[in-house]
Amino acid sequence: MRPEDTDGTGGGGLPVPMAWLCTEYVADELLRTGDLMEPDTLEFRAGRDALALTLFLSGRLPAAPVSRALPEARVDELRLLTAYGAAWRSWVCERLAESEVRAVPGDPDVALARAAWRWLEETELLAADLDAIGPAPWEPVAGGPHDEEGEVQVWTPAWQLGLPLGHLAVHLC
Repeated sequence: MRPEDTDGTGGGGLPVPMAWLCTEYVADELLRTGDLMEPDTLEFRAGRDALALTLFLSGRLPAAPVSRALPEARVDELRLLTAYGAAWRSWVCERLAESEVRAVPGDPDVALARAAWRWLEETELLAADLDAIGPAPWEPVAGGPHDEEGEVQVWTPAWQLGLPLGHLAVHLC
């Protein structure tokens, strides 16, 4: 069933989340250009959503949809916001709370940003434990699930994988 036609008068139509769609597109292009991960993986989605959230919540939407057209100052800002060890998670939570207060009730952009954050926080992916200092390569590995190379793997929130992926994509643009 098609939505009712508003005959161009401006009322009653479905709101289109253009700000979120624009930031998601730019994030997708940055990751595809960097060729860091296959686009059909959960890791790619985590990187795209983390980068899109960063773009959306930073308050300045990209002026151009092509990743190479991002100004250098904007690239530097994205590098700082996505840097490892930064308080990105708390920054996202604060900005989402602020955007919900300022937004019109039912704002589709904020709803999609909130859904992306919920997915990033609630979804866990099995990945190499980057925080663990493992034994020397010649020593046997004990405990925890391992991949084919014997690396210890842990279940980690999707944002913890997506954020470094987004950061690396920004460095490559």
